[in-house]
Amino acid sequence: MEKIESLIRLRMSAHDAHYGGNLVDGARMVGLFGDVATELLIKRDGDEGLFVAYSDIQFKAPVFAGDYIEAYGYIEKEGNTSRTMKFEARKVIRPRTDINESAAEFLEEPIIVAVATGTCLVTKEKKRYE
Repeated sequence: MEKIESLIRLRMSAHDAHYGGNLVDGARMVGLFGDVATELLIKRDGDEGLFVAYSDIQFKAPVFAGDYIEAYGYIEKEGNTSRTMKFEARKVIRPRTDINESAAEFLEEPIIVAVATGTCLVTKEKKRYE
């Protein structure tokens, strides 16, 4: 099986901040994993499919407004209609407001902020590719 991967990169905005100190809710990372899963299913099956379960989600580091996050995923295992996927969210840029209000830095080593494993489903009648 050819490895099918997806990568989304976006900046967390002040709108994403949910808690004091501009902290972003972990649910935002889970939402990104859902977007990655959708792209993976479209690449693999030609349909958005359904996310049926997470078997593991771990939050490893805080995310703040202004951080750039890469949400990455790949299909690890395939059943007839199910797809088991692995996900990782990485902080790749962070603000440096200690220097000035618009300073930022690209991180030489990304910081893993969340990892997960999930299962998606594309019913046989909706699969367009075999």
